[in-house]
Amino acid sequence: MMESSRWKKILPELLAVILCLGIMCVGISLKEGYHMDELLSFELANARYNPWIVPTQPEGRLAKFVREEIQGDSFPETVSNLTDTVKDVLQNRGNSKLLSYKADVYEEPVWISAEQFRDYVTVDGDDAFDYLSVYFNVKDDNHPPVHFMLLHTMSSLFGGTLSPWLGCFINLVCLGITLWLLLRLGRQLADIFFMRERGRQLGILAVLLYGFSTGALATVLLIRMYGLLSCLCVALLSVHVEKWKDHGFDRKNKGLIAVTVLGFLTQYFFLFYCILLAAVTAAGLLCGKRTRELWIYIRSMILAAVIGLLLFPFAVADVFSSGRGTEALDNLASGFSGYGARLLSFGNIVADRTVGGPLLAAACLAGVVLAVTAGWHKYQEYREYRRDGAEKAGQNVGPNEGSNAGILSLLIVPVIGYFLLASRMSPYLVDRYVMPLFPLAALLLALLLCYLGKKLSEVCGWTERATGICLIVWIVAVQGLRLAGYDGEYLYRGYGQQEQLAEEYALLPCICVYAGVGYYENLPEFMHYDSTLLVTAEELADRKDVASVQSLDRVAVLIKAGVEESSVISVMQEKYGLEPEEVLLSEGVHGDKIYLFVKTSENVKRE
Repeated sequence: MMESSRWKKILPELLAVILCLGIMCVGISLKEGYHMDELLSFELANARYNPWIVPTQPEGRLAKFVREEIQGDSFPETVSNLTDTVKDVLQNRGNSKLLSYKADVYEEPVWISAEQFRDYVTVDGDDAFDYLSVYFNVKDDNHPPVHFMLLHTMSSLFGGTLSPWLGCFINLVCLGITLWLLLRLGRQLADIFFMRERGRQLGILAVLLYGFSTGALATVLLIRMYGLLSCLCVALLSVHVEKWKDHGFDRKNKGLIAVTVLGFLTQYFFLFYCILLAAVTAAGLLCGKRTRELWIYIRSMILAAVIGLLLFPFAVADVFSSGRGTEALDNLASGFSGYGARLLSFGNIVADRTVGGPLLAAACLAGVVLAVTAGWHKYQEYREYRRDGAEKAGQNVGPNEGSNAGILSLLIVPVIGYFLLASRMSPYLVDRYVMPLFPLAALLLALLLCYLGKKLSEVCGWTERATGICLIVWIVAVQGLRLAGYDGEYLYRGYGQQEQLAEEYALLPCICVYAGVGYYENLPEFMHYDSTLLVTAEELADRKDVASVQSLDRVAVLIKAGVEESSVISVMQEKYGLEPEEVLLSEGVHGDKIYLFVKTSENVKRE
C-alpha cells in the first residue's frame, strides 16, 4: 500500500518527464541532415588518428604511422611496436621516427573513395572503442574530449552506421537527467523558500517549461557537446544548492569534483558558469562565517582544476593560443565595442528559445516588481526592528533570510554572468553558446510562477492543487504552440532526398566544388558515390591532372553555395569536354546544386 501511495505521488512528475522525452523523440525522427560541425563531431570521434579531411592528403600523418608502424598481425605485436615507438620518442625526441614521419601529401586534390569517407565518420570492427584515437584527434581541435568519446562509444555500438540517433540519443539521455535534476531542484528550492508543499509543483513547472521549449528541442537535435554541457551546469547548481542548504561543503565533495571535471572536459564555456558559481559560493560562505566549509570548498575546486588539466593538458593551448581561443579573448578585450548589439541578439535567442520574447519580458517585469516589493517589506521590517526592539523583529524576520539571499545569488548571478560573457566572447551569434541558460531560465521562471501562484491562492482562496493545474495547463498550451511553430533549425528537412539521390547514382563519381570547407555538410552523400573529388572552383580550373576528369563518361557535379555556377559549367565544358545533361537538384538544403555531366560526342570521336 505504501509503495502504491509513493508511485501515485511521483506519477505526475514521471508523466511530465516522459511526455517531454517523447516529444523530443518525435523531433529526432524528423531530422534528416546535419550542420557541418555535427559531421565534424563524427569525424573527430571516429576517423582513426585523422582529425581533418584534407583533399590533398586523404590519410593523416599519424594515421599512416599507426597503420604502417604500430598495427601488427597480433595484439602482442602491436603492443611491442607501440613500446618501441615510445622508447624511440623518449630517446630521440624530434629525431624519432614518429615525429619525423611524413604523410602522403599530393600537389592537388585527389579522388577519395566512398569507403574512405565511411571510414572517416563511422566505426568498423578494427577501430571500435579506440578512445586513444579520439583523444589524439581532439587535441588538434578547440574542444575537450568527453562528448567525442561518448559519440565514439555510440558509433562503436552501432558499427558502420551514420544516423542522427547516434548523437541525439546522447542529448536525449542528458535531457532526461536535466529534467530529473530540475525536479530535484524544485524540492530543494521549495523547502528553502518556505513552499515545501509546492516542491513537486515547482519541479513539474520547471520540467514543462524547459522540456516543452524550442530550446530543449534545439539542444537535443544539435549533435555537439551542448546538451551534455547544459546537463552538467544544472548538475553543478544542484550540488551547490544541496550543500549550501545542508552546510555540507566540508564533506563528501567527490560528486562536486567529478561534475566540475566532467564539465571542464566537455566544453570550455563551462568555466563561465563554474567560476562565477564558485565565486558567489565562496563569497556567501565567507559572509556567513562558514570558514571551514570555505577552505575545504576552495581546496576541492582547485583539486578539480588540477585533475582536469592533468587529464587534458592541451586545454591551456586551446584557451590561450588556439585560433578559436585567441578569437574569444580578443572579443573580450574589445570591451564595449558592438557589445550592445550582441547582447540584444543573444537576449532575443534566449527569449525565443525559452517561452518567447513577450512572455519572458512580462516575467522579468513581474520578477523586478516582486523583488522591489520584497525589498520594501524588508526595509519596513528593519524600521520596526529599530523602533520596537528585537522581539518583534524576531517575529517578522525569518531565520533563513540570509540563507535565502545566498541561494538567490547562486541561482541568478552565475546565469547573468554567463550570459554577459557568452554574449561578448562567442564567435557566432547562434543559440548553441547559450544553451546551458535554457534550463536555468526555466527554473527561475518556474520559481517566479510558483511564488505568484502562492500569492494568488492567498488572495483568491484557491487551493494549491487548483493553482498548480492552472499553471501547468497554461504552460503546456503556450509551449505546445511554440513547439508546433518550431523554426526547423538542425532538422535539415529535405536532405534525405539529396542523400537518396546519391544512392541512386552510387555508381558514378562526384566532383564537389566548394568554398571554404563546406564539403563537410555533404559527407553522407560522399559515402554513396563511387569516389569524390573535392575542389575549389580555382582548383578545378587550374587542375593539371586533366585526364582523370576528362576520361569520365558521366559524373555528378555538386556545386556548393557561394560558388559561381556558370564558371564551373564553363570549365567542365571547355577544359574537360563534359556537358550538363540534367539538373538533378536545383536547390538543396544547404544551397547545393547538382548536375549530371556527360561526355560530349565530339570528345568521344576524338578518343
